[in-house]
Amino acid sequence: MQTLTELWHAHERELRGWLLHHSGDPALADDLLQDVFLRAMRHRGEIETLRNGRAWLFEVTRNRLTDHFRRAHAALPLPEDLPASDAAPAPVDSLARCLPRVLAELSADDRDAIERCDLAGVSQQAYADELGISLAAAKSRVQRARKRLRARLATACQVRFDEAGRVCCFVPRD
Repeated sequence: MQTLTELWHAHERELRGWLLHHSGDPALADDLLQDVFLRAMRHRGEIETLRNGRAWLFEVTRNRLTDHFRRAHAALPLPEDLPASDAAPAPVDSLARCLPRVLAELSADDRDAIERCDLAGVSQQAYADELGISLAAAKSRVQRARKRLRARLATACQVRFDEAGRVCCFVPRD
């Protein structure tokens, strides 16, 4: 087993070379290498007990480079000359106008299940705990509510579905 200092001195050049090869930017390679070193310092106790500290260093280095590229890619600005989209919204997006009225027509239990689990993002386990029922009962309740909502949407808003079960078209209801 090596100390962190020994491990770092043995592999620092190799890590920097790998970063430089994959990033093409010496300043970025140095910055990321420093981040890896700081992480290694925070995990010194773990690293010094590993059989293969080099593998740990390379895994952290690879993850750090991947994180950098993901963040950099997500922050790319849109070009100024990008044409505005004149395309109509997807049917499922414009269906939002019909949904509130149809939801109001469902029973209180069905509406509660849909609003809590599907719209508010409450987990089915949390929903079951709130109602004091089993998880299986909560899942059944949510599934039945979804079926009734789908049937009501098909009737009230004349929603049609394609072969894959996706909304393809509907008639808006005001």
